Amino acid sequence: MGSGSSVRPGSSVRPGSNVRSIVLFGLLALIGAAPAVAQTIGAANWPVERPPRPLPARPISFPPYELKTLSNGLQVLVIPHHEQPSVSMRLLIKAGAAQDPADKPGIAQMVASLLDQGTATKSSEDIANLVESAGGLIGAGAGNELSFVNAGVVKDKFADLMGLMAEMVEQPAFLQTELARQQQQAVSGMQVRYEDPGFVADVVYDRLIYGFHPYGRPPGGTPDSLPKITRNDLVAFHRTWFVPNNAILAIVGDLTSAEMFAGAEKAFGSWAKKDVPAQTQADPPPATRRIVVIDKPGAVQTEIRAGHLTLPRTSPDWLNLELLIRVLGGEGANRLFAELRTDRGLTYGASADLQTFKFAGGFVASTNTRTEATGEALRVLVDQLWRLQRETVRTAELRGVKDYYSGSFPLTVETPSAIALQVLNQIFYGLDLKDLEQLRERVEAVTVQDLQATARKWISPDRLSIVLVGDASKFVDQLKAQGFDNFERIPIDQLDLTSPTLRKGGRTEPAAAAPAPAASSPTALDLVRKIADAKGGLAALRAVTSVDVSADVTISGQGAPVRMTTRNLVSYPGKFRVEADTPSGKMVQVFTDAAAWMETPAGTIEADAESRADYRASAARDLIPLLIAANDGTVTVTQLPGESVNGAPAVALRFAIGAGGPLILLADAKTFQVRELRYPTASSPDAPQAIERFDDYRDVGGVRVAFHARVEREGVAIDRVISNVQFNAPVAASLFVKKQA
Repeated sequence: MGSGSSVRPGSSVRPGSNVRSIVLFGLLALIGAAPAVAQTIGAANWPVERPPRPLPARPISFPPYELKTLSNGLQVLVIPHHEQPSVSMRLLIKAGAAQDPADKPGIAQMVASLLDQGTATKSSEDIANLVESAGGLIGAGAGNELSFVNAGVVKDKFADLMGLMAEMVEQPAFLQTELARQQQQAVSGMQVRYEDPGFVADVVYDRLIYGFHPYGRPPGGTPDSLPKITRNDLVAFHRTWFVPNNAILAIVGDLTSAEMFAGAEKAFGSWAKKDVPAQTQADPPPATRRIVVIDKPGAVQTEIRAGHLTLPRTSPDWLNLELLIRVLGGEGANRLFAELRTDRGLTYGASADLQTFKFAGGFVASTNTRTEATGEALRVLVDQLWRLQRETVRTAELRGVKDYYSGSFPLTVETPSAIALQVLNQIFYGLDLKDLEQLRERVEAVTVQDLQATARKWISPDRLSIVLVGDASKFVDQLKAQGFDNFERIPIDQLDLTSPTLRKGGRTEPAAAAPAPAASSPTALDLVRKIADAKGGLAALRAVTSVDVSADVTISGQGAPVRMTTRNLVSYPGKFRVEADTPSGKMVQVFTDAAAWMETPAGTIEADAESRADYRASAARDLIPLLIAANDGTVTVTQLPGESVNGAPAVALRFAIGAGGPLILLADAKTFQVRELRYPTASSPDAPQAIERFDDYRDVGGVRVAFHARVEREGVAIDRVISNVQFNAPVAASLFVKKQA
């Protein structure tokens, strides 16, 4: 049609002509026939071997443990274990980098590093000789929320090492010479780490999501803060936080409970109790979309981090979110690895982790990629987060995560020392100790619906903090092409984690300013009309009374591929017919407003209620009447944040179609041609959404038709290549009337 306002009766096109997409009704229904068809050629199927099922979960036997509080407030956990003549000790102090002064990050770790470097009565050499002569080991460290001392020794030397541990904790010397040496080593190490793009990405990401909250400060300090730490700073930190009523001690080994409690009392009973400042923290800033590019010229890869604040470790939603994040990028599932590594070859690794503390927490998705693939990798990562929120996790994915989680849990409590660590964590966070013993049962109780609710509550892809570290000159244009227009570009030598702008001097110099706002942003209805125009225009679509499509179809995913030719007939309104020449004979499916049935070589079969619902849902997704209804206001449409399809930016719309909905439509952001449809499968509410993809658009009498389409649903893939399309050709009414037996 010349003007695009009508469709010529009988218009047709064959390969080699100029063409585009149409109804997929019937292809989905053929999925139900695929197993029967495949059986007719079963002898030709390739052998199919599934991965072995996980072994039955090993029984877990928690050894008896006892918890007691000494008169000075020190909590003592003891676990007798008589397999080896040794004893392990762990002392936790409930203070770490989060308690560092804001202007001097690194004090907690500096305190911990000096605990074994001298006490009031022993030099660092004396400590080393004592530990060596006892055949033991001892060490100290600090994290965000705690400091610790760990020790181990044969049981005959238990009292000696307990006494040494107590002296280190209660009477550290903090010698100036040792402080200077540790500072020099720490600064040198920090300078080396700042050359590592992965380290830089991690510390900048933490700073982005937590802001100036203590969790956002680098726990090891910065090259600027470390030299400023004084002995008085260490003494003040130690005096404030290293007190028995702010500590937990665990003892595990070849002693009786009474002997272990007695040893703890002898070593730590005289440790003086003190008041501890209340550990109240201001809330971190709310999650806000922000993209920071750290420019490291010459880098051949780009480190990528993306995520936002979620919940503290004490939240009742923690376990559900932990499992959900494992589906995204953890053991047992890892969608990120499957998409970025397995399917696209963009990286050697991709993961996602839930990082939670007492007062806040967040998740981070991490990967790295070659510079030239930066934009594509980031787009794929963000799209996976949208998918996590919109689609129900597959039962098989959750099963894999559960199997790994439950199967690996015994390894984390395999030894009494490991059990002590798990119990200490429960005590530290104030969690119920029964949760630990009942972990497997709690994991098994989680459903895919629980994960869907968790994703909608805690995952917000429109509020991501994103960090990229690499050679910005070679990838910033990719970001713009992928729809990431508003980002800040900071040279790595100008990075300052203590600055509000992350720049030395506090200057604000974004590399790419936000685009000037348009007079009015496009509404969902505007986009519907653009998509309709890309199909040929609303007038042309309204003029369509019938469609006749012939195609070659390949069904795969259930043994050897099954190939057939099909003919789809549509007579508007509401009449659909699919004819398929299959290896087992001709099959016909018919759906009208009044009836639905299948004609097979064995006879006519009435469609059951589930099949009729599936046919009805397929009809509701027919784009020609759907776009008309959306334009006329009889279908509600909502605009969603943009995504990408095959690396190209796409606009996203949600159609509330009732049966078989909601329908998510993705259209190319430049051409507005429909590239992808997503919707829940009617037969399995907990299965992943079905996906239809479209390409090879051509013109057929003024209507644009996708000559290639692919449907992926419940493990089956259907590829359709059109051989002929006709609009408005006469269609006999008898084709939609059931044959009488």
